[in-house]
Amino acid sequence: MELFQNLIFGFGVAFSLQNLLYCLIGCLVGTLIGVLPGIGPMATIAMLLPLTYNVPPVAAMIMLAGIYYGAMYGGSTTSILVNLPGETASVITCIDGYQMARQGRAGVALAIAAFGSFFAGTVCTLIVALFGPPLANMALNFGSPEYFSLMMMGLVTAAVLAQGDMLKSLAMVVVGLLLGIVGSDVDSGIKRFCFGFYELADGIGFVIIAVGVFAVGEIISNLSDPEERVVFTSKVGSLYPSREDIRQATPPILRGTALGAFLGILPGTTPSIATFASYMIEKKVARDPARFGRGAIEGVAGPEAANNADAQCKFIPMLTLGIPASGTMALMLGALMIHGITPGPGVMNQKPDLFWGLIASMWIGNLMLVILNLPLIGMWVSLLKVPYRMLFPAIMVFSAIGIYSTNNASFDVYIAGMFGVLGIAWRLLGCSPVPMLLGFVLGPMMEENLRRALQVSEGDPSVFITRPISLAFIVVSLLILAVMTLPAVKKRRGEITG
Repeated sequence: MELFQNLIFGFGVAFSLQNLLYCLIGCLVGTLIGVLPGIGPMATIAMLLPLTYNVPPVAAMIMLAGIYYGAMYGGSTTSILVNLPGETASVITCIDGYQMARQGRAGVALAIAAFGSFFAGTVCTLIVALFGPPLANMALNFGSPEYFSLMMMGLVTAAVLAQGDMLKSLAMVVVGLLLGIVGSDVDSGIKRFCFGFYELADGIGFVIIAVGVFAVGEIISNLSDPEERVVFTSKVGSLYPSREDIRQATPPILRGTALGAFLGILPGTTPSIATFASYMIEKKVARDPARFGRGAIEGVAGPEAANNADAQCKFIPMLTLGIPASGTMALMLGALMIHGITPGPGVMNQKPDLFWGLIASMWIGNLMLVILNLPLIGMWVSLLKVPYRMLFPAIMVFSAIGIYSTNNASFDVYIAGMFGVLGIAWRLLGCSPVPMLLGFVLGPMMEENLRRALQVSEGDPSVFITRPISLAFIVVSLLILAVMTLPAVKKRRGEITG
């Protein structure tokens, strides 16, 4: 009954004219970003963070969330029609979706992808509403030792499940932690790692790193990609799947939703891992696995459902524990901090309009995306013809203006440019920047909880292992590291995340 009342309150917040408008903007921008290859939701949210300074917190989070799951929807359009993933999670959709388009079944593939995404998004939004409050209430009993151990477990999990080499991912976490302690010490006021630049006294801005690494770095690295795009505009055909198509697609959608929901809660996993796992499962349970790669509708339905289920369930640890389960959630966490909101279990009690309004807006946004994606396919297809040489310079200028407007300081633009170069270098070295961003966001909070725990225990470090919950988190972290070093597990991990 309480859940029903909270949802009514949330829909009251979400149905305000302002929040509906920002939800629509987020869904439109997210779909556009998903359709256009080479940008992605992380770069877009990073670029738009400066604009959220003058937007109310609830509206800002609704818009950013719409961009995130909207990109998951839009990515399937490019994958099916162009054989280019609009974002990384849609790579798997290319395999069978593009073959369906070549067979004249592009409309069916697009419809199944949209309905699978809608079903997964709707179900997982309900999961967020059901399990978010109990998890937040449980976390209210955590002390500083538990929070420190929980964050450490989150960073370890993020590192071992990130793309690429595990040691490189752990190194990137350390880089993020080091970047997070730049600036004045909270207790003593001593400047740390400022190297004589007074502009760094307050630390490196979250927006600067996010835009530099994920917007500037992403765009520059994509400039070398060829623009060979063959769009099957003449073969979209009917959008109505047959009864046989629905019969074949329903079980994969259900399995993909369940799998994506489970993986979405785990820190460090990405929707691309969920889509890959879903595709492998569908291929194993299929009566004729040889159909996959030749236009099997299950190869579109399952991964697309897993994709959106993973994206929606990423909000559970972010909203309830203040632990970002992905790089995009770290950006969302940064947006909360920009508005002076402390992430964690207190958000549900202190900002119920934000918590329940955001959950209600996800249902509204999922419905908007079905309406936007299917009838407007012609418009999205025409946008695929926009050349990169016109698109990317405009984004670079927009990013520079956004960074400068944050503090009216040209120094911030220079630092963002430096992080853009670092972002390119990290990609060339095979180092995923996502663990770095998670370390940067969680670093200050980990330091704060570490100091507080040691102050309460009068400097006794055993406080982290004498408290059962804290000890459990530490043991899980060590077990994850131990398991991931096993040869068989390392090989399998490389196949999934590589």
